[in-house]
Amino acid sequence: MALTDEAIGKIKMMITSGELGPGDRLPKEADLARRLGLSRNSLREAVKALSIIRILDVRQGDGTYVTSLAPQLLLDMLNFVVDFHRDDTVLEFLEVRRILEPAATALAAQRMAAEDIAGLQAVLDSLGDTHDVEALVANDLQFHRLIAVGSGNTVLCSLLDGLSGPTTRARIWRGVTQQGVITRTREQHQAIVDAITIGHADLARSWATVHIAGVEEWLRRAL
Repeated sequence: MALTDEAIGKIKMMITSGELGPGDRLPKEADLARRLGLSRNSLREAVKALSIIRILDVRQGDGTYVTSLAPQLLLDMLNFVVDFHRDDTVLEFLEVRRILEPAATALAAQRMAAEDIAGLQAVLDSLGDTHDVEALVANDLQFHRLIAVGSGNTVLCSLLDGLSGPTTRARIWRGVTQQGVITRTREQHQAIVDAITIGHADLARSWATVHIAGVEEWLRRAL
């Protein structure tokens, strides 16, 4: 493993130094191994590891390329790992959401275009008078996704996407067991939209914090 780690480190250095950029093809295996002072086996294992985490793209019969290195692509591995969360870690995911989501909401208040804000309002309005908890949660996920996109920060958006899955069941559980949660969620969502509409970043951040913290505090008491 130490030799593979060394090989990974050398390829990483080629990318971070700018010698290899997004979309570039790596030299042939024999040439690259000789140049880096590695065995072909170590290089092969390093390429395999880097392809798993979406740094490299191995194309059969064509060669090995550096991927686009886009945040969404590189954070796919985080989403994969998150899928293995245990129920007793849901509170930790909510804590992280409480840190990140208000920041995304504040950025959205500064950056979202008028038509995107109108789309956000339309999502909220589409819920109507339903008391279907699963419909509410699906709407909630879409609502927060649009805000994350509206932040204009692709890394932050990808992180929040990865964090949404583990908290979905807790949201449904809260909707089923806590009286008045549907009305309260609608009201808080509307307050967030209103703050974003007037471009008040601090107010948007505050309402998002109240909204996420409410789910977290409920879950702490429920557990």
